[in-house]
Amino acid sequence: MPTHELYSNDPGDYLWQVPASGAARFSWEYDDGRERLLALYQKGKDKQWDGQRRIDWDLEVDPHDVLGTPDEAMSLYGTPYWAKMSEKERGELRQHYASWQFSQFLHGEQGAMICAARIVESVPDLDAKFYSATQTMDEARHAEIYGRFLHEKVGMVYPINDNLQSLLGDTLRDSRWDMPYLGMQVLIEGLALAAFGMIRDTTTKPLPKQILAYVMQDEARHVAFGRMALRDYYKQLTDAELREREEFVIEGCYLMRDRLRGVEVLENFGIPTAEAEEYSEKSEFLALFRQLLFSRIVPCVKDIGLWGKRLQQAYVDMGVFEMGDSNLDLLMAQDEEIAEKLDAERFAAEERERVAEVEGAIEAGAVEA
Repeated sequence: MPTHELYSNDPGDYLWQVPASGAARFSWEYDDGRERLLALYQKGKDKQWDGQRRIDWDLEVDPHDVLGTPDEAMSLYGTPYWAKMSEKERGELRQHYASWQFSQFLHGEQGAMICAARIVESVPDLDAKFYSATQTMDEARHAEIYGRFLHEKVGMVYPINDNLQSLLGDTLRDSRWDMPYLGMQVLIEGLALAAFGMIRDTTTKPLPKQILAYVMQDEARHVAFGRMALRDYYKQLTDAELREREEFVIEGCYLMRDRLRGVEVLENFGIPTAEAEEYSEKSEFLALFRQLLFSRIVPCVKDIGLWGKRLQQAYVDMGVFEMGDSNLDLLMAQDEEIAEKLDAERFAAEERERVAEVEGAIEAGAVEA
């Protein structure tokens, strides 16, 4: 079914054009590279996988209970609107929320694919071009997977959120070659990782857990790439240039925080915008969710050398300043381990099924004999 028939709201023009700026850069030095980035490039090659084969698409998904989300996680829970809803309507609300979440993941992954391609074009160093080329393939796979999940399992797609689109546009319009790194690798990818992780660790449904675990295994490398490249580059910048990047981060973080409320979902259920915003702001679950979303961004921003007073104050205002001391390497290692453990469990189960099938065939043959 064409995507336009699944949209919850009219997304407007189906083609969004962002004017390109900046230079395409070639490097004629083919035998010089940072060992860390080349090692990450090798890992990127080694870890390529096929979303059609690695994920068990035969797993059933109930569109009205995509994630096994408890009632308390719904921002309408405990309100007069919730009390008036039938069980069918509550199931439809869950479907809309799941569609909204995974639709933003889908749109973000397409943005990541385009930003990674932009990095290949504009970054001056060949080692970074090599790795960005593998990331472009990763992001294409992620967009493919989320698109299939929404089409085949959820049955509904939401348009891109205005604030996410604004941040993507700002990232792509900037002529400085490091800005796709900062906007995508640090902000959007960092936030996506935290969102993926929270859902991966709380869902009771096997298919979304698989998808999120495997995507996160790739994303951990992408954030590591951004950290390596920007940490090296930002050591060379003046204080004024660093402050410009910090202003971009501050604005981007506020945009990201404000976009993750799902107000569009409540509006589709006939709830006035002001009330929808109020319910979203009062939701304890969403408040925790939004705070945890910065668990990957804040330590990464600090690690790459953007930690001026104004940026620190912005994180204090958001209530996430203390996350700057989080161990980002440990979080990334855990993402790798979870995906590998999930693979091991799945392959072990499949092997047991094959053994049982063979033993059954042998027993059947013995009886016939």
